[in-house]
Amino acid sequence: MSNLDELQAWIDERMPALLEKYGVPAAAWGVLADGAVFDGAAGVLNKATGVEATPDSVFQIGSITKLWTSTLVLQLVDEGKVDLDVPVRTYLPDFRIGDEASAAVITTRQLLTHTAGFEGDIFTDTGVGDDCVEKYLGVLTEVPQLFPVGERFSYNNAGYCVLGRLVEVLREKHYDACLRDHLFAPLGLTHAATNPYEAIMFRAAMGHIELEPGGGYQPAPYWSFARSNAPAGSMLSMRPRDLLTFAAMHMHDGKAEDGTQVLAPGTAERMHAKAVELPDLGLMGTSWGLGFERFDTPEGAIIGHDGSTIGQNAFLRIVPEAGVAVALLTNGGDVVSLYQDLYSHVLDQLTDTHLPSLPVPPADPPAVDASRYVGTYSTEVGDMVVTQDDDGRVWIETIPKGMFEELGEKPERQELVYYSDDSLIPLEPDHGMHMPHAFVGDDGEGRALYLHVGRAIRRAGA
Repeated sequence: MSNLDELQAWIDERMPALLEKYGVPAAAWGVLADGAVFDGAAGVLNKATGVEATPDSVFQIGSITKLWTSTLVLQLVDEGKVDLDVPVRTYLPDFRIGDEASAAVITTRQLLTHTAGFEGDIFTDTGVGDDCVEKYLGVLTEVPQLFPVGERFSYNNAGYCVLGRLVEVLREKHYDACLRDHLFAPLGLTHAATNPYEAIMFRAAMGHIELEPGGGYQPAPYWSFARSNAPAGSMLSMRPRDLLTFAAMHMHDGKAEDGTQVLAPGTAERMHAKAVELPDLGLMGTSWGLGFERFDTPEGAIIGHDGSTIGQNAFLRIVPEAGVAVALLTNGGDVVSLYQDLYSHVLDQLTDTHLPSLPVPPADPPAVDASRYVGTYSTEVGDMVVTQDDDGRVWIETIPKGMFEELGEKPERQELVYYSDDSLIPLEPDHGMHMPHAFVGDDGEGRALYLHVGRAIRRAGA
């Protein structure tokens, strides 16, 4: 029996117990190594129907879609139709945000690397028509600029919708058609769906969320986010095997299995290369490329992306030097713990590169003077209020707004403790993850200007 056969047997045997342990209704997975792929699935796609997951079931991949959008953009670069370093207005003259000076200079490269600096969590629904991404640009006109263009990384969903519109304009077709014509077709994908009308033709997963604290995971009230956010990851669905076909193209210098050159030679490597550093955020990697999340480990780089929609979570990790890629698609529960258990074992078996450990609070955290951190940090979809009580304990209350409030999310309060210089970390895990909270910048009065949790959230009133 080969190592791959042994690994497949190990996963098939243990995954049902892991799903039960972590409260995950269903998962589908795939592993690519030595040019071969194996996949599997376990659990139920929807607790309300009891339909079982199979390897051919489709799950939403969420923000992993950003890798597909960035690939569409780099195809245009390969063809000489886009220069990454000129203002995006060169191609989208109607691009407007609240800060005109910033809008005039933001480049395509800065959108790809999440360094454009404007508020990024804008989930406005502009309808289900093929013009929804075009209309989405119109809702950005009052969006604030959070920091100077190019100053720092701040995860930006809206920026990827702008990139989706860039692709639409230069291809003269809507975003979904661009995906089908320029990626699905050359890659030979058979189970990739750009919308619910296509997904329903397959065994499609339903997301599960906690409708009430402690009430367990139940089918979510909605299947997907708005179509207007499709280029950022609102509804693209597929099997792990199809996601691995995309990953294989990226590992093989842009070449599909049948020899089709999907990206020009050298382009994939440029997309994977480090472009911007991140604060110490644990799950979100250490740096970012042109769309790709990077974990820079002592043994080498792990690249990929994560995705989250309404009760569905997806993980893609690629170790280019080893020729290994792993995909995991889920529909609720403590998915981060499941991811960590599965990927740690698989990468240890197939590569010399180890998955970094998740951040955890110190066993005996020192006292913190939180005067620099206390305050309200505000976004379109929520406020984060940091306080310190008379006993010196630091708390953060997350108050959902907008779309997340409409989904029924409730305010949550967590205790934060010392993690590192200017970073605090929750004492208790949230869905298996202690996410570091980095406080960066200065508002001119000695207080942090931003709370950084992947997004740089600006202090209210600053």
